[in-house]
Amino acid sequence: MTTRLCLILFGPPGSGKGTQATLLREKLGMAHISTGDMLRERVASGDELGKAVAGIMQSGGLVPDELVNRMVEDRIEQKDAVSGFILDGYPRTVAQAQLLDCVLKARKIRTVVVYLKVDYNVVIARLSGRRQCPTCGALYSVSANSPAVSEVCDYDGSRLIVRDDDREEVVLQRLKAYESLTAPVLGFLKSAGYRVFEVQGDSRPPQTIAREIEELIQREFGSEPGIARA
Repeated sequence: MTTRLCLILFGPPGSGKGTQATLLREKLGMAHISTGDMLRERVASGDELGKAVAGIMQSGGLVPDELVNRMVEDRIEQKDAVSGFILDGYPRTVAQAQLLDCVLKARKIRTVVVYLKVDYNVVIARLSGRRQCPTCGALYSVSANSPAVSEVCDYDGSRLIVRDDDREEVVLQRLKAYESLTAPVLGFLKSAGYRVFEVQGDSRPPQTIAREIEELIQREFGSEPGIARA
């Protein structure tokens, strides 16, 4: 039976988890599972659950564990995650981590945790300067990855927007929620026996950080199935 692999990307909002997951999924041959993307898709659906989730996300709060847990457990059984998957933005609470621990161990999924360490001032500047295309979803930064025409998407010409959860006051609330609810998850994962590697995430180009993580995974898992070779 093929050994399944899991990479948990851990860190505060704006630490670069989504960017790293995008860069690594092709190189490692692992599915990218973003709870933030799954929740935003639910909000876009406009159903009752989506409206409830929208209110929570706009205030900077965390969506209830039961909902997030169910979505993730279903998602890791989809075809593209059969060999391995990268978790981006999950687990965010100790309760979520406890459920994930049971899921991973019951399925004998080998797991490593990468903690992207960043300065909070960098996080605030990074997120409050982020823009998104409401049509195609492309992300831009006003300082590091700006569009060719200011505030206009390079791909479809749509006017860029500031996501509700990227407004500065909401970013501050998200960081407070991270400190109180999410930061303790790292301690739980360590106590549960998972290898945790700290990677500096705010002072180097994303490609350099991705290369370091890729090398770390190659060392940890060797030639396990699910690890793509360049």
